[in-house]
Amino acid sequence: MEFAYDDQNIFAKILRGEIPNDTVFENDHALAFRDIRPQAPVHVLVIPKGPYVSLDHFARDAGADEQAGFFAAVAAVCESQGVEDGFRAISNARGDGVQEVPHFHLHIMGGRPMGPMLAR
Repeated sequence: MEFAYDDQNIFAKILRGEIPNDTVFENDHALAFRDIRPQAPVHVLVIPKGPYVSLDHFARDAGADEQAGFFAAVAAVCESQGVEDGFRAISNARGDGVQEVPHFHLHIMGGRPMGPMLAR
């Protein structure tokens, strides 16, 4: 599968400093910030700094340092946000996955019981 990255997406603009965000954590490979429409008391987005469209794109093409840095950011967010009682990590991909921004991002959501994963 070929992945075409749109460098005008909102997360690319956030990474370039064109749009402000409420940063929770940052390292060389990832940025984590509060979601502007939180769906839980804790709702933080973790994004890689590289141009990756989706989780599978990131898993296939990101280098080991990028992947390690990204998941270190996820761990730091979970620790700093007090989700020790549990959290949900969600990554939507493409149309059927209802991905709204074409830049790989992981939602870390917690701070309350999250309920069933999918409602039927």
